[in-house]
Amino acid sequence: MSLTNDKNWWRQAAIYQIYPRSFKDSNGDGIGDLKGITSQVPYLKSLSLDAVWLSPFYPSALADGGYDIDDYRDVDPLLGSLADFDEMLSALHAADIRVFVDIVPNHSSNRHKWFIEAINAAPGSPERNRYIFRDGKDDQPPTDWPSHFAPSAWTHESAQGGKHNQWYCHLFAPEQPDFNWDNREIEEDFLQTLKFWADRGVDGFRIDVAHALKKDLSEPLKNQNHFPGRNNPLTGDDILFDRNEVYEVYKEWRALFNQYDPPRVAVAEAYVRAERLVNYSSTETLGQAFNFELIEANFSAAEFKDIVSRNFAEAKKNGSSSTWAFSNHDQMRHATKYGILPYVDRIRWKNSGGATHPLDETLGLSGALAATMFILALPGCTYMYQGEELGLFEVLDIPEDQIQDPQYLRNFKVDKGRDGCRVPLPWTTSGPSFGFGTGGAHLPQPKWFAEKSVAAEDGIAGSPLEIYRTALALRKDLQSGEEMVWHETEDPHVLHFSRPNGWQTITNFGRNHFELAGLGEIIHSSGPLTPPGLFLLHGMVTAGITLPPATTVWIRG
Repeated sequence: MSLTNDKNWWRQAAIYQIYPRSFKDSNGDGIGDLKGITSQVPYLKSLSLDAVWLSPFYPSALADGGYDIDDYRDVDPLLGSLADFDEMLSALHAADIRVFVDIVPNHSSNRHKWFIEAINAAPGSPERNRYIFRDGKDDQPPTDWPSHFAPSAWTHESAQGGKHNQWYCHLFAPEQPDFNWDNREIEEDFLQTLKFWADRGVDGFRIDVAHALKKDLSEPLKNQNHFPGRNNPLTGDDILFDRNEVYEVYKEWRALFNQYDPPRVAVAEAYVRAERLVNYSSTETLGQAFNFELIEANFSAAEFKDIVSRNFAEAKKNGSSSTWAFSNHDQMRHATKYGILPYVDRIRWKNSGGATHPLDETLGLSGALAATMFILALPGCTYMYQGEELGLFEVLDIPEDQIQDPQYLRNFKVDKGRDGCRVPLPWTTSGPSFGFGTGGAHLPQPKWFAEKSVAAEDGIAGSPLEIYRTALALRKDLQSGEEMVWHETEDPHVLHFSRPNGWQTITNFGRNHFELAGLGEIIHSSGPLTPPGLFLLHGMVTAGITLPPATTVWIRG
Protein backbone atom coordinates (compact mmCIF):
# COMPACT_ATOMS: atom_id res chain seq x y z
CA MET A 1 0.00 0.00 0.00
CA SER A 2 1.40 3.40 -0.99
CA LEU A 3 -1.10 5.67 0.75
CA THR A 4 0.34 8.15 3.22
CA ASN A 5 -0.82 8.77 6.77
CA ASP A 6 -1.67 12.40 6.02
CA LYS A 7 -4.57 13.14 8.37
CA ASN A 8 -5.68 16.07 6.18
CA TRP A 9 -5.85 14.18 2.88
CA TRP A 10 -9.64 14.63 2.71
CA ARG A 11 -9.70 18.41 3.01
CA GLN A 12 -9.18 19.07 -0.72
CA ALA A 13 -9.89 15.66 -2.16
CA ALA A 14 -11.55 14.68 -5.43
CA ILE A 15 -14.01 11.90 -4.60
CA TYR A 16 -15.89 9.82 -7.19
CA GLN A 17 -19.18 8.15 -6.30
CA ILE A 18 -19.67 4.61 -7.58
CA TYR A 19 -23.18 3.16 -7.70
CA PRO A 20 -21.95 -0.45 -7.68
CA ARG A 21 -24.94 -2.07 -9.38
CA SER A 22 -24.51 0.25 -12.35
CA PHE A 23 -20.73 0.59 -12.66
CA LYS A 24 -19.38 -2.67 -14.18
CA ASP A 25 -20.73 -6.23 -14.31
CA SER A 26 -18.05 -8.93 -14.17
CA ASN A 27 -20.20 -12.05 -14.48
CA GLY A 28 -22.90 -11.23 -17.02
CA ASP A 29 -25.92 -11.23 -14.68
CA GLY A 30 -26.88 -7.64 -15.53
CA ILE A 31 -25.85 -6.30 -12.11
CA GLY A 32 -22.64 -4.42 -11.44
CA ASP A 33 -20.43 -5.98 -8.78
CA LEU A 34 -17.26 -5.59 -6.74
CA LYS A 35 -15.09 -7.55 -9.17
CA GLY A 36 -16.35 -5.20 -11.85
CA ILE A 37 -15.07 -2.26 -9.85
CA THR A 38 -11.72 -4.00 -9.32
CA SER A 39 -11.41 -4.59 -13.06
CA GLN A 40 -11.72 -0.85 -13.67
CA VAL A 41 -9.19 0.38 -11.12
CA PRO A 42 -6.87 1.45 -14.00
CA TYR A 43 -9.70 3.59 -15.35
CA LEU A 44 -10.30 5.15 -11.93
CA LYS A 45 -6.56 5.72 -11.59
CA SER A 46 -6.59 7.55 -14.94
CA LEU A 47 -8.95 10.11 -13.40
CA SER A 48 -6.39 11.13 -10.73
CA LEU A 49 -8.92 10.57 -7.95
CA ASP A 50 -8.18 10.81 -4.26
CA ALA A 51 -11.00 8.50 -3.23
CA VAL A 52 -14.11 6.66 -4.34
CA TRP A 53 -17.38 6.46 -2.42
CA LEU A 54 -19.36 3.24 -2.81
CA SER A 55 -23.13 3.35 -2.54
CA PRO A 56 -24.51 0.36 -0.58
CA PHE A 57 -23.26 -3.07 -1.63
CA TYR A 58 -24.74 -4.90 1.36
CA PRO A 59 -27.32 -7.73 1.17
CA SER A 60 -30.61 -6.15 0.11
CA ALA A 61 -33.92 -6.89 -1.60
CA LEU A 62 -33.48 -3.56 -3.48
CA ALA A 63 -36.72 -2.03 -2.31
CA ASP A 64 -34.76 1.25 -2.44
CA GLY A 65 -31.68 0.67 -4.56
CA GLY A 66 -29.72 -1.06 -1.80
CA TYR A 67 -30.55 1.46 0.93
CA ASP A 68 -32.73 -1.23 2.52
CA ILE A 69 -30.01 -3.28 4.23
CA ASP A 70 -30.32 -6.83 5.56
CA ASP A 71 -26.81 -7.07 7.06
CA TYR A 72 -24.45 -4.14 7.59
CA ARG A 73 -21.33 -6.31 7.81
CA ASP A 74 -21.56 -8.37 4.64
CA VAL A 75 -21.72 -8.11 0.85
CA ASP A 76 -24.77 -8.88 -1.28
CA PRO A 77 -24.04 -12.23 -2.99
CA LEU A 78 -25.14 -10.66 -6.28
CA LEU A 79 -22.26 -8.20 -5.89
CA GLY A 80 -19.63 -10.54 -4.48
CA SER A 81 -18.21 -11.47 -1.10
CA LEU A 82 -16.15 -9.97 1.70
CA ALA A 83 -13.09 -11.50 0.01
CA ASP A 84 -14.02 -9.61 -3.17
CA PHE A 85 -14.37 -6.44 -1.12
CA ASP A 86 -10.91 -6.91 0.38
CA GLU A 87 -9.44 -7.52 -3.07
CA MET A 88 -11.11 -4.38 -4.43
CA LEU A 89 -9.98 -2.31 -1.44
CA SER A 90 -6.41 -3.52 -1.83
CA ALA A 91 -6.39 -2.73 -5.56
CA LEU A 92 -7.74 0.77 -5.00
CA HIS A 93 -5.27 1.46 -2.21
CA ALA A 94 -2.42 0.23 -4.41
CA ALA A 95 -3.58 2.82 -6.97
CA ASP A 96 -3.46 5.56 -4.26
CA ILE A 97 -7.25 5.75 -4.15
CA ARG A 98 -8.96 5.72 -0.76
CA VAL A 99 -12.41 4.26 -0.15
CA PHE A 100 -15.60 5.55 1.47
CA VAL A 101 -18.53 3.24 2.17
CA ASP A 102 -22.15 4.20 2.69
CA ILE A 103 -23.55 3.80 6.20
CA VAL A 104 -27.35 3.83 6.49
CA PRO A 105 -28.14 4.23 10.20
CA ASN A 106 -31.71 5.56 10.15
CA HIS A 107 -33.34 2.31 9.06
CA SER A 108 -32.69 -1.30 8.16
CA SER A 109 -34.55 -3.52 5.74
CA ASN A 110 -37.57 -5.52 6.75
CA ARG A 111 -35.41 -8.63 6.18
CA HIS A 112 -32.84 -7.64 8.83
CA LYS A 113 -32.70 -10.31 11.54
CA TRP A 114 -33.59 -7.74 14.19
CA PHE A 115 -36.77 -6.67 12.41
CA ILE A 116 -37.82 -10.28 11.89
CA GLU A 117 -37.31 -10.82 15.65
CA ALA A 118 -39.29 -7.63 16.37
CA ILE A 119 -42.25 -8.69 14.24
CA ASN A 120 -42.36 -12.04 16.02
CA ALA A 121 -41.98 -10.53 19.50
CA ALA A 122 -44.63 -9.09 21.79
CA PRO A 123 -45.27 -5.37 22.37
CA GLY A 124 -42.92 -3.94 24.96
CA SER A 125 -40.26 -6.59 24.34
CA PRO A 126 -36.55 -5.78 23.94
CA GLU A 127 -36.77 -7.02 20.34
CA ARG A 128 -39.52 -4.53 19.47
CA ASN A 129 -37.69 -1.73 21.23
CA ARG A 130 -34.99 -1.78 18.55
CA TYR A 131 -37.54 -0.24 16.17
CA ILE A 132 -40.46 2.19 16.60
CA PHE A 133 -43.67 0.25 17.22
CA ARG A 134 -46.83 1.92 18.55
CA ASP A 135 -50.50 1.19 19.00
CA GLY A 136 -52.80 2.89 16.51
CA LYS A 137 -55.81 5.09 17.11
CA ASP A 138 -58.79 2.89 16.39
CA ASP A 139 -57.89 1.63 12.89
CA GLN A 140 -55.65 4.60 12.07
CA PRO A 141 -51.84 5.09 12.41
CA PRO A 142 -50.45 6.57 15.64
CA THR A 143 -49.63 9.95 14.03
CA ASP A 144 -49.86 11.76 10.71
CA TRP A 145 -46.11 11.54 10.05
CA PRO A 146 -45.36 11.38 6.30
CA SER A 147 -43.04 9.05 4.40
CA HIS A 148 -40.81 9.93 1.46
CA PHE A 149 -42.10 6.94 -0.48
CA ALA A 150 -45.66 6.51 0.76
CA PRO A 151 -48.52 8.59 2.15
CA SER A 152 -47.84 7.53 5.74
CA ALA A 153 -44.70 6.79 7.75
CA TRP A 154 -46.64 4.01 9.52
CA THR A 155 -47.46 0.51 8.30
CA HIS A 156 -49.59 -1.98 10.18
CA GLU A 157 -47.44 -4.88 11.31
CA SER A 158 -49.85 -7.37 9.72
CA ALA A 159 -48.36 -6.37 6.36
CA GLN A 160 -45.12 -8.00 7.59
CA GLY A 161 -46.78 -10.99 9.23
CA GLY A 162 -47.08 -9.46 12.70
CA LYS A 163 -50.03 -10.43 14.91
CA HIS A 164 -50.08 -7.84 17.68
CA ASN A 165 -52.08 -5.03 16.02
CA GLN A 166 -49.33 -2.42 16.24
CA TRP A 167 -47.89 -0.06 13.64
CA TYR A 168 -44.19 0.47 12.85
CA CYS A 169 -42.50 3.67 11.66
CA HIS A 170 -40.63 4.11 8.35
CA LEU A 171 -39.69 7.52 6.97
CA PHE A 172 -38.97 5.82 3.65
CA ALA A 173 -40.45 2.64 2.13
CA PRO A 174 -42.41 0.17 4.30
CA GLU A 175 -39.50 -2.22 3.68
CA GLN A 176 -37.23 0.26 5.52
CA PRO A 177 -38.30 0.29 9.20
CA ASP A 178 -36.69 3.05 11.27
CA PHE A 179 -34.41 2.12 14.14
CA ASN A 180 -35.17 3.42 17.61
CA TRP A 181 -32.09 5.53 18.29
CA ASP A 182 -33.24 6.12 21.88
CA ASN A 183 -32.21 2.50 22.44
CA ARG A 184 -28.55 2.28 23.45
CA GLU A 185 -28.29 -1.14 21.80
CA ILE A 186 -28.65 0.53 18.38
CA GLU A 187 -25.83 2.97 19.12
CA GLU A 188 -23.52 0.20 20.29
CA ASP A 189 -24.26 -1.94 17.25
CA PHE A 190 -23.45 0.83 14.79
CA LEU A 191 -20.19 1.53 16.57
CA GLN A 192 -19.36 -2.13 15.92
CA THR A 193 -20.34 -1.78 12.27
CA LEU A 194 -18.12 1.27 11.80
CA LYS A 195 -15.24 -0.55 13.50
CA PHE A 196 -15.81 -3.63 11.32
CA TRP A 197 -15.24 -1.64 8.13
CA ALA A 198 -12.55 0.66 9.51
CA ASP A 199 -10.56 -2.37 10.69
CA ARG A 200 -10.75 -3.78 7.15
CA GLY A 201 -9.06 -0.60 5.90
CA VAL A 202 -11.99 1.59 4.84
CA ASP A 203 -10.88 5.22 4.92
CA GLY A 204 -14.17 7.08 5.23
CA PHE A 205 -17.93 6.90 5.60
CA ARG A 206 -20.81 8.67 3.91
CA ILE A 207 -23.67 8.89 6.43
CA ASP A 208 -27.10 8.53 4.86
CA VAL A 209 -29.90 10.76 6.21
CA ALA A 210 -27.58 11.81 9.02
CA HIS A 211 -30.10 14.29 10.43
CA ALA A 212 -32.94 11.77 10.97
CA LEU A 213 -31.71 9.34 13.62
CA LYS A 214 -33.12 11.04 16.69
CA LYS A 215 -36.87 11.68 16.85
CA ASP A 216 -39.17 13.01 19.52
CA LEU A 217 -40.61 9.71 20.77
CA SER A 218 -42.02 11.12 24.01
CA GLU A 219 -45.58 10.07 24.75
CA PRO A 220 -48.06 10.93 23.51
CA LEU A 221 -46.43 11.12 20.08
CA LYS A 222 -46.90 14.51 18.42
CA ASN A 223 -48.28 15.02 14.92
CA GLN A 224 -46.24 16.56 12.11
CA ASN A 225 -47.64 16.05 8.63
CA HIS A 226 -44.72 17.51 6.67
CA PHE A 227 -40.97 17.30 6.27
CA PRO A 228 -39.33 20.57 7.34
CA GLY A 229 -36.45 20.34 4.85
CA ARG A 230 -34.23 23.40 5.11
CA ASN A 231 -36.94 25.19 7.07
CA ASN A 232 -36.10 23.07 10.09
CA PRO A 233 -36.08 25.11 13.31
CA LEU A 234 -32.75 26.48 14.48
CA THR A 235 -33.67 25.38 17.99
CA GLY A 236 -33.04 21.70 17.14
CA ASP A 237 -36.41 20.52 18.48
CA ASP A 238 -38.18 19.43 15.30
CA ILE A 239 -40.12 16.19 15.88
CA LEU A 240 -38.46 14.15 13.12
CA PHE A 241 -35.25 15.80 11.93
CA ASP A 242 -32.07 17.57 13.01
CA ARG A 243 -32.59 17.24 16.72
CA ASN A 244 -29.79 18.37 19.02
CA GLU A 245 -29.44 14.88 20.49
CA VAL A 246 -28.08 13.50 17.20
CA TYR A 247 -24.78 15.33 17.69
CA GLU A 248 -24.06 13.22 20.75
CA VAL A 249 -24.20 10.12 18.53
CA TYR A 250 -21.66 11.59 16.15
CA LYS A 251 -19.34 12.68 18.94
CA GLU A 252 -19.03 9.00 19.88
CA TRP A 253 -18.39 8.14 16.24
CA ARG A 254 -15.66 10.78 16.08
CA ALA A 255 -13.98 9.31 19.14
CA LEU A 256 -13.92 5.95 17.35
CA PHE A 257 -12.63 7.44 14.09
CA ASN A 258 -9.81 9.21 15.90
CA GLN A 259 -8.46 5.90 17.18
CA TYR A 260 -7.12 5.18 13.67
CA ASP A 261 -4.03 6.54 11.95
CA PRO A 262 -4.88 8.52 9.96
CA PRO A 263 -8.27 9.20 11.56
CA ARG A 264 -11.21 7.86 9.59
CA VAL A 265 -13.25 10.58 7.94
CA ALA A 266 -16.98 10.97 7.42
CA VAL A 267 -19.36 13.16 5.45
CA ALA A 268 -22.96 13.76 6.45
CA GLU A 269 -25.94 13.74 4.12
CA ALA A 270 -28.04 16.23 6.05
CA TYR A 271 -30.74 18.36 4.47
CA VAL A 272 -30.67 21.14 7.04
CA ARG A 273 -30.10 24.87 7.16
CA ALA A 274 -26.56 26.13 6.74
CA GLU A 275 -26.53 27.40 10.31
CA ARG A 276 -27.16 23.85 11.51
CA LEU A 277 -25.02 22.04 8.96
CA VAL A 278 -21.87 23.16 10.75
CA ASN A 279 -22.85 20.93 13.66
CA TYR A 280 -22.45 17.85 11.46
CA SER A 281 -19.15 19.00 9.94
CA SER A 282 -17.57 19.97 13.23
CA THR A 283 -14.22 18.45 14.15
CA GLU A 284 -16.04 17.05 17.21
CA THR A 285 -18.60 15.18 15.09
CA LEU A 286 -18.43 13.87 11.52
CA GLY A 287 -15.97 16.44 10.18
CA GLN A 288 -17.64 17.17 6.86
CA ALA A 289 -21.15 17.58 5.42
CA PHE A 290 -22.48 17.77 1.90
CA ASN A 291 -23.39 21.19 0.57
CA PHE A 292 -26.39 20.59 -1.69
CA GLU A 293 -27.00 24.18 -2.70
CA LEU A 294 -25.03 24.04 -5.95
CA ILE A 295 -26.93 20.89 -6.94
CA GLU A 296 -30.13 22.91 -6.74
CA ALA A 297 -28.77 26.16 -8.21
CA ASN A 298 -29.24 27.51 -11.71
CA PHE A 299 -26.21 28.07 -13.94
CA SER A 300 -25.91 31.63 -12.70
CA ALA A 301 -22.92 33.72 -11.67
CA ALA A 302 -24.86 35.44 -8.90
CA GLU A 303 -26.15 32.18 -7.43
CA PHE A 304 -22.78 30.43 -7.63
CA LYS A 305 -20.91 33.32 -6.01
CA ASP A 306 -23.41 33.67 -3.18
CA ILE A 307 -23.44 29.93 -2.43
CA VAL A 308 -19.66 29.56 -2.56
CA SER A 309 -18.97 32.64 -0.45
CA ARG A 310 -21.51 31.72 2.20
CA ASN A 311 -20.55 28.06 2.51
CA PHE A 312 -16.83 28.80 2.43
CA ALA A 313 -17.34 31.18 5.36
CA GLU A 314 -19.44 28.63 7.26
CA ALA A 315 -16.79 25.92 6.84
CA LYS A 316 -14.10 28.20 8.20
CA LYS A 317 -16.10 28.71 11.39
CA ASN A 318 -15.60 25.15 12.58
CA GLY A 319 -12.39 24.15 10.85
CA SER A 320 -14.03 21.87 8.30
CA SER A 321 -13.49 21.93 4.55
CA SER A 322 -16.15 22.95 2.04
CA THR A 323 -17.81 20.34 -0.16
CA TRP A 324 -18.93 20.92 -3.73
CA ALA A 325 -21.04 18.71 -5.99
CA PHE A 326 -23.56 18.84 -8.84
CA SER A 327 -24.60 15.20 -9.15
CA ASN A 328 -25.26 12.03 -7.20
CA HIS A 329 -27.46 8.94 -7.36
CA ASP A 330 -30.52 10.93 -6.19
CA GLN A 331 -30.25 13.86 -8.61
CA MET A 332 -30.95 14.61 -12.25
CA ARG A 333 -27.63 14.76 -14.11
CA HIS A 334 -26.43 18.32 -14.30
CA ALA A 335 -25.73 18.24 -18.05
CA THR A 336 -29.48 17.80 -18.38
CA LYS A 337 -30.44 20.40 -15.78
CA TYR A 338 -28.36 23.06 -17.50
CA GLY A 339 -29.86 22.19 -20.88
CA ILE A 340 -33.40 23.14 -19.92
CA LEU A 341 -34.48 26.64 -18.97
CA PRO A 342 -34.58 27.48 -15.25
CA TYR A 343 -38.33 28.08 -15.21
CA VAL A 344 -39.18 24.64 -16.62
CA ASP A 345 -40.93 22.30 -14.15
CA ARG A 346 -38.27 19.60 -14.01
CA ILE A 347 -40.52 16.88 -12.58
CA ARG A 348 -43.21 17.46 -15.20
CA TRP A 349 -40.54 17.64 -17.89
CA LYS A 350 -38.92 14.38 -16.74
CA ASN A 351 -42.28 12.60 -16.44
CA SER A 352 -43.09 13.60 -20.02
CA GLY A 353 -39.84 12.11 -21.31
CA GLY A 354 -38.62 15.61 -22.15
CA ALA A 355 -41.60 16.37 -24.39
CA THR A 356 -42.73 19.54 -22.64
CA HIS A 357 -39.61 21.52 -23.53
CA PRO A 358 -36.61 21.00 -25.83
CA LEU A 359 -33.29 19.98 -24.27
CA ASP A 360 -30.34 22.05 -25.48
CA GLU A 361 -27.69 19.34 -25.24
CA THR A 362 -24.86 21.61 -26.41
CA LEU A 363 -25.58 24.26 -23.77
CA GLY A 364 -26.24 21.63 -21.10
CA LEU A 365 -22.95 19.83 -21.65
CA SER A 366 -20.95 23.05 -21.96
CA GLY A 367 -22.48 24.37 -18.76
CA ALA A 368 -21.83 21.11 -16.91
CA LEU A 369 -18.17 21.02 -17.91
CA ALA A 370 -17.71 24.70 -17.08
CA ALA A 371 -19.38 24.29 -13.70
CA THR A 372 -17.27 21.24 -12.86
CA MET A 373 -14.02 23.00 -13.66
CA PHE A 374 -15.25 25.91 -11.55
CA ILE A 375 -15.71 23.74 -8.42
CA LEU A 376 -12.57 21.68 -9.04
CA ALA A 377 -10.61 24.92 -8.65
CA LEU A 378 -12.25 25.87 -5.35
CA PRO A 379 -10.67 25.14 -1.97
CA GLY A 380 -12.36 22.13 -0.44
CA CYS A 381 -13.56 18.71 -1.42
CA THR A 382 -15.22 17.91 -4.77
CA TYR A 383 -17.66 14.99 -5.03
CA MET A 384 -18.44 13.61 -8.50
CA TYR A 385 -20.91 10.98 -9.66
CA GLN A 386 -20.04 8.14 -12.01
CA GLY A 387 -20.69 8.97 -15.66
CA GLU A 388 -20.56 12.73 -15.34
CA GLU A 389 -16.99 12.55 -16.67
CA LEU A 390 -18.51 11.15 -19.89
CA GLY A 391 -20.98 14.01 -20.20
CA LEU A 392 -23.93 11.68 -19.66
CA PHE A 393 -27.42 13.11 -19.74
CA GLU A 394 -30.39 11.87 -17.74
CA VAL A 395 -32.01 8.82 -19.36
CA LEU A 396 -35.65 9.80 -19.78
CA ASP A 397 -37.24 7.00 -21.81
CA ILE A 398 -37.34 4.19 -19.25
CA PRO A 399 -40.61 2.27 -19.79
CA GLU A 400 -42.91 2.33 -16.79
CA ASP A 401 -42.78 -1.45 -16.39
CA GLN A 402 -38.98 -1.24 -15.98
CA ILE A 403 -38.87 1.59 -13.42
CA GLN A 404 -37.30 0.47 -10.14
CA ASP A 405 -37.35 3.59 -7.99
CA PRO A 406 -39.86 3.57 -5.10
CA GLN A 407 -39.91 7.37 -5.32
CA TYR A 408 -42.17 6.83 -8.35
CA LEU A 409 -43.75 3.47 -7.63
CA ARG A 410 -44.79 4.15 -4.01
CA ASN A 411 -45.56 7.86 -4.16
CA PHE A 412 -48.60 8.18 -6.44
CA LYS A 413 -46.28 8.21 -9.50
CA VAL A 414 -45.88 11.98 -9.18
CA ASP A 415 -42.15 11.91 -9.99
CA LYS A 416 -40.62 9.44 -12.44
CA GLY A 417 -37.80 9.05 -9.97
CA ARG A 418 -34.06 8.60 -9.93
CA ASP A 419 -33.53 5.66 -12.30
CA GLY A 420 -32.52 8.05 -15.09
CA CYS A 421 -29.17 8.75 -13.43
CA ARG A 422 -28.67 5.14 -12.29
CA VAL A 423 -28.59 3.49 -15.73
CA PRO A 424 -25.47 1.27 -16.09
CA LEU A 425 -22.43 3.00 -17.55
CA PRO A 426 -21.40 2.61 -21.21
CA TRP A 427 -17.85 1.36 -21.61
CA THR A 428 -17.82 0.45 -25.32
CA THR A 429 -19.56 1.73 -28.44
CA SER A 430 -21.50 -1.49 -29.05
CA GLY A 431 -22.49 -4.80 -27.51
CA PRO A 432 -25.48 -5.98 -25.45
CA SER A 433 -24.88 -3.35 -22.77
CA PHE A 434 -22.17 -1.09 -24.24
CA GLY A 435 -19.52 -3.05 -22.37
CA PHE A 436 -21.22 -2.93 -18.97
CA GLY A 437 -21.47 -6.72 -19.00
CA THR A 438 -22.15 -9.68 -21.27
CA GLY A 439 -25.70 -10.25 -20.06
CA GLY A 440 -27.36 -6.89 -20.60
CA ALA A 441 -28.12 -4.22 -18.02
CA HIS A 442 -30.66 -4.06 -15.19
CA LEU A 443 -31.97 -0.72 -16.50
CA PRO A 444 -32.38 -0.04 -20.25
CA GLN A 445 -29.60 1.98 -21.89
CA PRO A 446 -30.39 4.39 -24.75
CA LYS A 447 -28.75 4.14 -28.17
CA TRP A 448 -26.97 7.46 -27.69
CA PHE A 449 -24.83 5.83 -24.97
CA ALA A 450 -22.56 4.58 -27.79
CA GLU A 451 -21.21 8.06 -28.48
CA LYS A 452 -20.91 8.80 -24.74
CA SER A 453 -19.00 5.63 -23.88
CA VAL A 454 -15.51 5.45 -22.44
CA ALA A 455 -14.24 3.89 -25.67
CA ALA A 456 -15.73 6.71 -27.76
CA GLU A 457 -14.10 9.45 -25.67
CA ASP A 458 -10.84 7.86 -24.55
CA GLY A 459 -7.90 9.79 -25.96
CA ILE A 460 -10.10 12.21 -27.91
CA ALA A 461 -8.94 15.75 -27.24
CA GLY A 462 -11.81 17.96 -26.12
CA SER A 463 -14.05 15.06 -25.08
CA PRO A 464 -15.68 15.32 -21.64
CA LEU A 465 -13.56 12.40 -20.41
CA GLU A 466 -10.29 14.02 -21.43
CA ILE A 467 -11.36 17.40 -20.07
CA TYR A 468 -12.01 15.73 -16.70
CA ARG A 469 -8.76 13.77 -16.79
CA THR A 470 -6.69 16.85 -17.53
CA ALA A 471 -8.50 18.96 -14.94
CA LEU A 472 -8.18 16.37 -12.19
CA ALA A 473 -4.49 15.74 -12.92
CA LEU A 474 -3.71 19.46 -12.93
CA ARG A 475 -5.72 19.95 -9.75
CA LYS A 476 -3.37 17.66 -7.83
CA ASP A 477 -0.42 19.89 -8.76
CA LEU A 478 -2.21 23.22 -8.41
CA GLN A 479 -3.91 22.80 -5.03
CA SER A 480 -2.22 24.91 -2.36
CA GLY A 481 -3.64 26.42 0.79
CA GLU A 482 -7.35 26.70 1.50
CA GLU A 483 -7.94 30.33 0.58
CA MET A 484 -9.42 32.08 -2.45
CA VAL A 485 -9.91 35.67 -3.58
CA TRP A 486 -12.66 36.99 -5.83
CA HIS A 487 -11.68 39.46 -8.56
CA GLU A 488 -13.91 42.02 -10.26
CA THR A 489 -14.64 41.35 -13.94
CA GLU A 490 -16.91 44.31 -14.85
CA ASP A 491 -19.33 41.70 -16.18
CA PRO A 492 -21.93 40.40 -13.69
CA HIS A 493 -22.15 37.12 -15.60
CA VAL A 494 -18.43 36.30 -15.32
CA LEU A 495 -16.77 35.04 -12.14
CA HIS A 496 -13.02 35.23 -11.55
CA PHE A 497 -11.20 33.94 -8.49
CA SER A 498 -7.64 33.00 -7.66
CA ARG A 499 -5.81 30.72 -5.24
CA PRO A 500 -2.69 31.69 -3.24
CA ASN A 501 -0.25 30.24 -5.79
CA GLY A 502 -1.57 32.35 -8.68
CA TRP A 503 -3.96 29.73 -10.06
CA GLN A 504 -6.83 31.70 -11.59
CA THR A 505 -10.25 30.48 -12.66
CA ILE A 506 -12.65 32.41 -14.88
CA THR A 507 -16.14 31.15 -15.72
CA ASN A 508 -18.50 32.78 -18.20
CA PHE A 509 -22.12 32.19 -17.13
CA GLY A 510 -23.48 34.75 -19.61
CA ARG A 511 -24.28 34.93 -23.31
CA ASN A 512 -21.47 37.24 -24.44
CA HIS A 513 -17.77 36.55 -24.95
CA PHE A 514 -15.34 37.77 -22.30
CA GLU A 515 -11.91 39.26 -23.09
CA LEU A 516 -8.99 37.27 -21.60
CA ALA A 517 -6.00 39.32 -22.72
CA GLY A 518 -3.18 39.91 -20.25
CA LEU A 519 -4.34 37.56 -17.52
CA GLY A 520 -1.59 34.96 -17.75
CA GLU A 521 -0.84 31.55 -19.19
CA ILE A 522 -3.74 29.31 -20.21
CA ILE A 523 -3.36 25.85 -18.70
CA HIS A 524 -6.80 24.30 -19.30
CA SER A 525 -10.28 25.08 -20.58
CA SER A 526 -13.65 23.35 -20.40
CA GLY A 527 -14.21 24.01 -24.10
CA PRO A 528 -12.81 25.81 -27.15
CA LEU A 529 -11.81 29.43 -26.70
CA THR A 530 -12.15 32.04 -29.43
CA PRO A 531 -10.65 32.07 -32.00
CA PRO A 532 -11.12 28.29 -32.49
CA GLY A 533 -8.14 26.07 -31.81
CA LEU A 534 -6.74 27.92 -28.84
CA PHE A 535 -8.23 25.28 -26.56
CA LEU A 536 -5.46 22.95 -27.66
CA LEU A 537 -2.67 25.46 -27.04
CA HIS A 538 -0.87 26.58 -23.93
CA GLY A 539 0.69 29.99 -23.62
CA MET A 540 0.17 33.63 -22.73
CA VAL A 541 -3.18 35.11 -23.73
CA THR A 542 -2.92 37.85 -26.33
CA ALA A 543 -5.43 40.42 -27.55
CA GLY A 544 -8.50 39.05 -29.28
CA ILE A 545 -8.73 35.86 -27.26
CA THR A 546 -12.10 35.54 -25.57
CA LEU A 547 -13.95 33.16 -23.26
CA PRO A 548 -17.20 31.95 -24.88
CA PRO A 549 -20.46 31.49 -22.96
CA ALA A 550 -20.72 28.46 -20.64
CA THR A 551 -16.94 27.99 -20.50
CA THR A 552 -14.31 27.95 -17.75
CA VAL A 553 -10.62 28.61 -18.21
CA TRP A 554 -7.74 27.99 -15.82
CA ILE A 555 -4.86 30.45 -16.01
CA ARG A 556 -1.51 30.54 -14.26
CA GLY A 557 -0.83 34.12 -13.36
